[in-house]
Amino acid sequence: MKQNGTARSNILLVEDEQSLAIGLEYNFSEEGYSVTIAKDGREAIEIFEKDQFDLIVLDIMLPYFDGFEIAKVVRKKNPQIPILFLSAKANPEDKLKGLELGADDYLTKPFHLEELLLRIKGMLKRKAWYSTSTASNPIFKLGDNEINFETLTCKSPKGTVRFTQNEIMVLKYLIDNKGKIVSREELLANVWNINPEIETRTVDIFISRLRKYLEIDPSKPVFIKSVRGAGYILEE
Repeated sequence: MKQNGTARSNILLVEDEQSLAIGLEYNFSEEGYSVTIAKDGREAIEIFEKDQFDLIVLDIMLPYFDGFEIAKVVRKKNPQIPILFLSAKANPEDKLKGLELGADDYLTKPFHLEELLLRIKGMLKRKAWYSTSTASNPIFKLGDNEINFETLTCKSPKGTVRFTQNEIMVLKYLIDNKGKIVSREELLANVWNINPEIETRTVDIFISRLRKYLEIDPSKPVFIKSVRGAGYILEE
């Protein structure tokens, strides 16, 4: 057993392929995690509604409700719980859709077990970093924007918006490094844990969304500025 001296993290594994689910349950347990299996979308939602979890590993193609529908339900109730999509759907549109729905990572089948375990470890580590770094000061003001890191919302002159987990973590990282140039590769390494499945173009998409929420004129950003050939910088 690993995780000696620390509380066991609870994982909800949503997978309808029984042999894979059993194998993953065994390996997750060997890593020191507590695992609950849901074999279809309906059971996943029922279990999620009544129990507490630290992370969800979620297939997409499931009976009753697919993984995308489950992610929507999860995000309405808990905007911060890490979600990892584990799916045979490998096209870029599905990956981007998963991230847009608030998933933290997306791994395609077939996969290497060690890579999956490393990603889970990284996601739980980033969750702990985010919770610790926002606990003492959950509200941050950026111009006329009031960002709430607990509820993942922002009150702005444009109204109230809700960030996805990836959006808020990108923003938090930029805020923690305000006044410094942050490269796309640095964001990939620290927000997505060096995920080779995600291209630097995806970082640009998330930055574009943040500007849409926070900037009066997203085409002429005041807060999140581009530095040609280097990355981004957040200025107050």
